[in-house]
Amino acid sequence: MKKTIIRYGFYGFLTAVVLFLSALVFGQGLSFETQTVLGYVSIVASLSFVYFGIKHFRDRQNNGVISFGKALGVGMLITLFAALGFAIIDYLYTAYINPDFIDQYAANSMSNLEKTLSGDDLVKAKEDFTSQMESMGSSSALAFFMFVIVTVIGFIISLLSSLFLNKKQS
Repeated sequence: MKKTIIRYGFYGFLTAVVLFLSALVFGQGLSFETQTVLGYVSIVASLSFVYFGIKHFRDRQNNGVISFGKALGVGMLITLFAALGFAIIDYLYTAYINPDFIDQYAANSMSNLEKTLSGDDLVKAKEDFTSQMESMGSSSALAFFMFVIVTVIGFIISLLSSLFLNKKQS
């Protein structure tokens, strides 16, 4: 089991890093909204190894049998590798590659709020957003937030994969 988790976890980790760097190189000039969509696609792509890791473990190492709980455990451990990959690359990006990212994102978000809201709604939304940015304003906080997001999405993918792949001994 350990070997499968490390192998497929590494694949997820590597996919996260490669897709992030690809988006960095080829995604210059894209809107924040488009970059967000590409980011979620990258997360799902790197977490696809959860399904394949569970299937590999069931079919090749566990004689075609796996319980729901065991499958979920394997999936979550693979997920943690991908989440770590995203957290590390996100930290490096916001701390060293583009340290102005937080300010750029905040300015873009404020501009979008001004386009869609007015009056008291705008004032309230700006206050809420400013408060959020203060709590997540460091590279470490953003990396942790990314780790949590990927882990939550990975839990959902692990749960679905476990439902589809669990197979009791006959």
